[in-house]
Amino acid sequence: MSWSSAAAASQIPTQMRAAQIQEQGDIGVIQVRQVDVPKPGPGQVLVRVEYAGNNFIDTYQRGGVYKVPLPYILGNESAGEVVAVGEGVDEATYGYKVGDKVAAYTAGGSFAEYALTSAGKTVKLVDGISTRDAATSLVQGLTALTFVKEAHEVKKGQYILVQAAAGGLGLLLVQLAKRFGATVIGTTSTEEKAEIARKAGADHVILYGPGRDVVSEVYKITGGEGIERGVHGVFDGVGKDTFDSDFEIVRRKGTIVTCGNASGPVPPFAPLKLGPKNLKVCRPVLNQYVHTQEEFQSYAKELFELVRNGDLKLAVHKEYDLSTEGIRQAQEDITSRKTSGKLIIKVA
Repeated sequence: MSWSSAAAASQIPTQMRAAQIQEQGDIGVIQVRQVDVPKPGPGQVLVRVEYAGNNFIDTYQRGGVYKVPLPYILGNESAGEVVAVGEGVDEATYGYKVGDKVAAYTAGGSFAEYALTSAGKTVKLVDGISTRDAATSLVQGLTALTFVKEAHEVKKGQYILVQAAAGGLGLLLVQLAKRFGATVIGTTSTEEKAEIARKAGADHVILYGPGRDVVSEVYKITGGEGIERGVHGVFDGVGKDTFDSDFEIVRRKGTIVTCGNASGPVPPFAPLKLGPKNLKVCRPVLNQYVHTQEEFQSYAKELFELVRNGDLKLAVHKEYDLSTEGIRQAQEDITSRKTSGKLIIKVA
């Protein structure tokens, strides 16, 4: 292990508070416990966490949608100060050193006072980006940026639909799709959320719910006849409740990007369903777009430049503390589908 000095090493405690699960299940499995502070191995970094981002994936890992090794510390996104680095981690290779403020995309472990991260998935923060900004934007921002560039390349003149447009990811997708020249249609559950989506840049907002025909409203906006009606691409973080209608909403040669399970995982479907309009369906995972150090660093720097320049505006729904009650409430709130903007955990 490499430390900045013996004094720095002595300031790192042997134990820390962490939101750990010892089994997967309902909200009650979350407990903030005292656990050992991890030590970085080769290619790893130890970060003293200031803020952590709360994401839907944390609820999937807690609940069992995604299997994780147990016991498991929740959290996949953190920002704070580098306090130690493992073998092979140097400033020339990775661009940061002990003492620098960084953001990290972790494989668990962020809801803790100290988090281990991969050196290649850690990026130094530029001037003008706080650790709060970084935890607010990193995972959802990288998700939105990579999806509009690679999952479905948004181009000028396209119609793009963002399901749940006032959510944390939805607001970023709206802004980026608009920035790349699309006419953006959002869906929300309330007029209050609709106004938030409009302020983010949505050209049209459709309220969904019982008795509301989202498909017909999309057709009115986009025009066209038959299979030429609808949008060029839909980004759907809702999942089960909206997936079937996506096939109607997307026009010929369009793309359905299913990027979340807020209402549950999407059901299986026959590939023949794609044929009538030559549709594409993809279920992208962020990690496969930022798999290499070069990919992660490039996209993270592009993202933070957009934030710093004010081209991508961040919205925080609420801050929660690192406690059993705080983490449980954050997960209850994000799954309620009543929030707008990012939910973050204030650690330090």
